[in-house]
Amino acid sequence: MILDFFEHYDIQKFESDIPTDEFDCGDEDLNDFIKNEVQIYKKQLIAMPYVVVEKGKTDKVLAYFTLSNDKIAVTDFASNNQFNKFKKKNFNKEKYLRSYPSVKIGRLGISKNLQGTGVGTNIIDFIKLYFLEDNKTGCRFITVDAYNAAVPFYEKNGFDFLVKKDENPTQLMYFDLINLVQ
Repeated sequence: MILDFFEHYDIQKFESDIPTDEFDCGDEDLNDFIKNEVQIYKKQLIAMPYVVVEKGKTDKVLAYFTLSNDKIAVTDFASNNQFNKFKKKNFNKEKYLRSYPSVKIGRLGISKNLQGTGVGTNIIDFIKLYFLEDNKTGCRFITVDAYNAAVPFYEKNGFDFLVKKDENPTQLMYFDLINLVQ
């Protein structure tokens, strides 16, 4: 399915000459980010933004996402016991650390007319492969602070809760890349 995706779309690093004014994913926060804040994040080296455009065209952003460095650490858990359960689940008595390297999907927005077409899943698959094929930073996990409405999307794409916090507007979720190499 991802090969079909690349027959029609390109994923590239965001450049300032790509117009974003018409982008609309139906979420004002995500729309505002790509229209007004993405340049700051890139310039300040806070996150690397990527855009999805139609193959051979750069005149319209169809989707976007940002990636930044992250970690899963003992401080992400309410107790050492929770962290120890996480380590046992993912490492089978292998190297235990107090934190593990990850990459964070900071923002992910898909144009309203492409929602429900599989573009989001293709983006997630691209990110997984991007860090597996040439593991650029020693990354073991992909993390995301998923809006509650997006939790089913991330679950469908293999993400699990790090610690579920029902009262929060976002949920910290992760995907273990080692599952793709075993």
